[in-house]
Amino acid sequence: MSLGEDKKAARTEAAERRNAAFAADPNAGERLAERVIEQAAALGIGPGVAISAYWPMREEMDVRPLMHGLAQRGCAVALPVVMGKGKPLVFRRWRPGMVLRSGTFGLSEPDEREPEVTPGIVFAPLLAFDRLGNRIGWGAGFYDRTLAALRALGPVAAVGVAYAAQELAEVPAGAHDQPLDWIATEREVTRFSRHPRESGGPV
Repeated sequence: MSLGEDKKAARTEAAERRNAAFAADPNAGERLAERVIEQAAALGIGPGVAISAYWPMREEMDVRPLMHGLAQRGCAVALPVVMGKGKPLVFRRWRPGMVLRSGTFGLSEPDEREPEVTPGIVFAPLLAFDRLGNRIGWGAGFYDRTLAALRALGPVAAVGVAYAAQELAEVPAGAHDQPLDWIATEREVTRFSRHPRESGGPV
């Protein structure tokens, strides 16, 4: 099969796994938050650190407990805003209790009057991941473009967020797919070894 066909098959399998995991354990986000906070020092989480998360949709892992925990620790928490097809995401500041607006693709986003944030840590939703740090989303490429843009500016840690059940033995990846640095699930927070594509080939 082609790379596109491989990705389509992976998305179908991963979506089924995610939906089943959500149905079995809708409160897994609380345990994920605990795992992340336990690894705060290793991740570089601390007061004043800019961190992006996301507002969960449908069966996505709920990171709102984590967002509140990060805000309590003095982090500058932000949410992604879609600026248009083919463009990187921008991130705007979020605070507990903030009223969000409905954005593109049904995303919940901070108002445009909120300040933009350049995150040093990106908690990214996904459909599937593997132990090489490969990630696959819905196919729009927003996070790949965004991570590439952020990494061109300086160091940034990309942390995939998922249910443990969303792990696949191998996730199909192309040259422009941005690898993860970490994975966070309800069971573990693990740093990946240096990704093979980072050793010299283009990303």
